[in-house]
Amino acid sequence: MSQRGENRGARVAAAALLCATVLSSVGGSAFSAPRRMEALDRGLVAVPAAAGGVLVSWRLLGDEPARTAFNLYRDGAKLNAAPLAGPTDFVDKTGVSSAAYTVRAVVGGREAPAGKPAGVWADGYLSVPIQPPADGVTPAGEAYSYTANDASVGDLDGDGRYEIVLKWDPTNSKDNAFGGYTGPVFLDAYTLEGRRLWRIDLGRNIRAGAHYTQFQVYDYDGDGRAEVALRTSDGTIDGTGRVLGDPNADWRERGGERPQADKTGATVLTDGTKVARVQGRILKGPEYLTVFDGRTGKALASAPYSPPRDPRTNAPSIEEMTQVWGDGYGNRSDRFLAGTAYLDGRRPSLVFARGYYGRTTLAAWDFRDGKLTRRWLFDSAAPGNERFGGQGNHQLSVADVDGDGRDEIVYGSMAVDDDGKGLWSAQLFHGDAMHVSDLDPAHPGLEKFGVHESPGRNGGIGAAMLDARTGKVLWSTPTDHDTGRGLAADIDPRFPGVEAWGTNSDRLYTAQGRPIDGVQHPRQTNFAIWWDGDDLRELLDKTQISKWDWKTGQAVPLLTAAGAASNNGTKATPVLSADILGDWREEVIWRAEDNRSLRIYATPYFTQRRLVTLMHDPQYRLSIAWQNTAYNQPPHTSFYLGEGMKAPPRPHIRTR
Repeated sequence: MSQRGENRGARVAAAALLCATVLSSVGGSAFSAPRRMEALDRGLVAVPAAAGGVLVSWRLLGDEPARTAFNLYRDGAKLNAAPLAGPTDFVDKTGVSSAAYTVRAVVGGREAPAGKPAGVWADGYLSVPIQPPADGVTPAGEAYSYTANDASVGDLDGDGRYEIVLKWDPTNSKDNAFGGYTGPVFLDAYTLEGRRLWRIDLGRNIRAGAHYTQFQVYDYDGDGRAEVALRTSDGTIDGTGRVLGDPNADWRERGGERPQADKTGATVLTDGTKVARVQGRILKGPEYLTVFDGRTGKALASAPYSPPRDPRTNAPSIEEMTQVWGDGYGNRSDRFLAGTAYLDGRRPSLVFARGYYGRTTLAAWDFRDGKLTRRWLFDSAAPGNERFGGQGNHQLSVADVDGDGRDEIVYGSMAVDDDGKGLWSAQLFHGDAMHVSDLDPAHPGLEKFGVHESPGRNGGIGAAMLDARTGKVLWSTPTDHDTGRGLAADIDPRFPGVEAWGTNSDRLYTAQGRPIDGVQHPRQTNFAIWWDGDDLRELLDKTQISKWDWKTGQAVPLLTAAGAASNNGTKATPVLSADILGDWREEVIWRAEDNRSLRIYATPYFTQRRLVTLMHDPQYRLSIAWQNTAYNQPPHTSFYLGEGMKAPPRPHIRTR
């Protein structure tokens, strides 16, 4: 039997053992509308332990009995005298780097089959070989090469293990504010062993940059295998070599096609935009939303991309673009966001968006039975939606903010309900960072913390904590300038809930908005990660993970990844941070400096906390799907995970 067959057989046998006891651990009414999620294996991982020996950890799954215990084996010999019913990690004090480990679930006194053995990551990380695309030259004669950029994970082949979908960015990728040509963007799929499954070339008609190329990896049709979805155009080449649309089309602006001369002879557009800001942009031509097969990269379905540039025409005039979006050169109209949401409470839908500085549009799509169908379109330009214009962020979040079992889209200073109608608009306007979770366990429901860059329009607010259900401002901090960074994470055990901070102030605030006396906030304001063994969250910035020492007000490094590199300039974000393997703690993926491999780092610290894998918490899993969107933000759970936390509810999911 193949390894894949053994893994699947082990999961099926384990499911049979679990079936009789699952109903006793979750109320029967909970099965009325469970969410369909991935059937994962144990994700067994072994690394050198911080205290010596080998730390082995594995997943507790969201659809198995809470009291499931485990037996752990090293090279076929059982290491535990009695089944392990506590945390899903174990320090093998005499373990060596050549050992191989397996784990077996124990349910009702019966032992399930073992899954795939795990060897020890002797360096503390797994190196995954990757293959950069060939260098290129733009029509203007500018040379470029490729850098490994953002990634996502999904079970592309249905074997219970994640594969990595990696975006390759050319070195001349552009922010929307700048003109110029870019090289094409590529998406690769890799197994954890480094075998490349396919490569998708987005082609010359999709511009490269953080705001242009959002991609989603998720199982949308419920067949047990993840698909990949993103915006495409003429000349996109799928993973099988098939070209979408017109292979000869070139919709890139040359910079001299539609200008007029001013009094000095300089070429400008009719809205005053200089030609240099237009060259290389793609302002016309077809756009598609395409779903690709995760196993092969084959294009399965395409539809005209919605939201479109303009509902009146696919190639609006500069005057029309300026009227509709606020400029005529694609700065505002080509800022895209993407996410995945359970809009019906049971099955995932795609959400692709366009615009947030002014006009704001979002479209929801279903991929069912091989077809793409638009569920709804939200447009701030529609009558009655005026308050929703200009409220968007450089990212979105997805959460069930009103507790009805269906997800909403938190789109910066506004939210869209599961039915595509505006839920609330806080009128705080655009921001660069936000966080949605149960940030304050003393306050009912979920909260949203974010920073804002329009104090002249929002009453001088630089950062604010909102009720995520209503958009009500719970507390805020003042500023008179753009607040570019902000983070919310539980880093201080003395205060209930998270601590929050932004670059508009040097103060560190409690979840209730009280400044912590005598403490300046950490300089790390990009990412956070659950890494060591306690319930607090650690700081992730550049290629370093640090522990906040609340007694001294200093960040103490726990891991510095020599030879690795971060992404996205000053954002200094990882390729991905997620609970990819092992217990509930998070792994982090960085690229190697030479862009020839990815490194997956796993925690070396033992934990006493027993939790279901975070990937079976729907909100957390969806935050991994949207993490690559524009200005990457760290993932968050649907429940409070921090000092003084209560036992979280069992996930209301099904995987089969």
